[in-house]
Amino acid sequence: MNHTEPKVSATIDLLADGKHHGHLIIPHSRNDSGWGAVHLPIVSIRNGAGQTMLLTGGNHGDEYEGPIALMKLARTLEAGGIKGQVIIIPALNYPAVLNGSRLSPIDGVNMNRAFPGRRDGSVSLMIAHFVHEKILPLADVVLDIHSGGKTMMFSPFACYHRIPDAEVMERAKQAMLAFGAPISLELVELDAEGMLDTEVEEMGKIFVGCEIGGGGTSTPETVLITEIGVRNLLAHFEIIDEKPISCEDRGLPPTRLMHMPDSDCYLISNDAGIYETLIDLDESVKKGDAVGQVHFLEKLERQPVVYCAGRDGTLIGRTHKTLVGIGDFLGMIATEM
Repeated sequence: MNHTEPKVSATIDLLADGKHHGHLIIPHSRNDSGWGAVHLPIVSIRNGAGQTMLLTGGNHGDEYEGPIALMKLARTLEAGGIKGQVIIIPALNYPAVLNGSRLSPIDGVNMNRAFPGRRDGSVSLMIAHFVHEKILPLADVVLDIHSGGKTMMFSPFACYHRIPDAEVMERAKQAMLAFGAPISLELVELDAEGMLDTEVEEMGKIFVGCEIGGGGTSTPETVLITEIGVRNLLAHFEIIDEKPISCEDRGLPPTRLMHMPDSDCYLISNDAGIYETLIDLDESVKKGDAVGQVHFLEKLERQPVVYCAGRDGTLIGRTHKTLVGIGDFLGMIATEM
């Protein structure tokens, strides 16, 4: 028995030319199925030499633009229409997507804090381990599609991270710009350990992320932004023979190049109560401006606690929930680059 190989297996050959629909088979022994498994859908489309792109959605199970756009792409993209390879996983945390929850209902794991995974771990850790060991080594570029889920809302943005390798970072930045989201953001993560993003970047590969909408739903606009962005990336890396479609091509303002210089860009609650949003997404703020306030229903005489912007900029993310607790995300401010 090989104790280094993943326990997960694939029903398709990821190195074979052509278009192949299949599953990752993740062992999952449980009360109602002693020899059971989770079958996670995957598609590989390969045609000779060229770049290899991994496209993932459903890293969190309550974020829907990625699964919708990638299911549609998996049905329509054919091997004869590409150069290189496209690997599509519309629901990376498949149990969470089926459950409509951010975390897996099987093991309670946040898939985007599970990398590099573990071969003998829980279902989520085994998925992450297989992706890390068998799929990421094949990829030149990874696009992981997110939105705000049930608890957050974002102005649609694509993003890259500031990393030590300047050449790879610049290629990631150009790929982000090619995606063509309304906002193109150099993103500072609150907690990067265990993320798919971090593993890709530490392998010296190009990573592009995005946050498209939120609220635990999708809209025609957010799905269209995602679909166009995916095809723009495929075109940018010459996997498909198309010209990227810019915001201007769609009659929209040019993408806003923004960044988050430091942690002052985040607003985090120090109180538990009912949160009132005082400004909405895409509104400009000055340092010290009131962004929202927390009310206390159990003490009607108590004045609300006001949360203010820590810097000048634009509110591009906010909580989607009204009942907030200590430590909850309230808002995110970015500045023009």
